[in-house]
Order: sequence, then structure tokens, then C-alpha cells
Amino acid sequence: MPRRALDDDTGSAVVEFVLVSSMLLLLVLGVLQLGLALHVRNALIAAAGEGARFAALADTGLDEGATRTRELVAASLGPGYAVDVGVRSALIDGVPSVAVTVSAPLPVAGLLGPAGMLKVVGRAPIEALD
Repeated sequence: MPRRALDDDTGSAVVEFVLVSSMLLLLVLGVLQLGLALHVRNALIAAAGEGARFAALADTGLDEGATRTRELVAASLGPGYAVDVGVRSALIDGVPSVAVTVSAPLPVAGLLGPAGMLKVVGRAPIEALD
């Protein structure tokens, strides 16, 4: 009788299901989190670029570009991501330009993560008055 008890694999399917499904769930959650982090990065890049283009217009200034960037980031990701926005004039390849820098949290667990880990820059040439 003890020999037969060792050969019995009753209940092994349940254990295999739990082990495989937990690994699969971790994989799916990791892919979703990566997708969320890429979405946040792309939204910040788009907002920084639009803010730089807005600040580079002939009838606007750097402060308006920073305000526009904060509005776009807050509208797409939330006000917690629109805290650290910097705008400066720059000379890029001899062309007067505007550079908008946005520093935001890198989402590690949902939208929560360490602050200032994700930095993006948007640039645009300054529009000349003719």
C-alpha cells in the first residue's frame, strides 16, 4: 500500500495550475506596467514639445510655454506630473531655440514611483519677427 501512495499524483494538476497561473499573471502585470510607463513618457515628450513650440512663437514668452506644458501634462496625466517644468532659451546648432524640460515620477507600481526619475526635453526654434 505505501508503494501505491507514492505513485499517486492526485491533486498535482491543481498545484501546477496555481504555479503556472501565478507566473503568467506576473508576466502580464509586468507588460501592462511597461506599457503604462511608455505611455507616461510619450505623453510627457508630446507636452514638452508642444510647450516649446508655444514658447517659441513670436508673440509669446518662456512663461507662457511653461504654463502650456503644465496644462497639457495635468490634462493628460494629472497635476502630480506637472510639478517640475523648466523652460530656457538655448542655442542648438547655431539656431536660437527654446528648450522645455519636464521631470516627473517614473511609474513603477501603477502611477506611483520615485519622483524625478523620468526627464524629457522638448525643443523648438524661436520664430523670427520679419
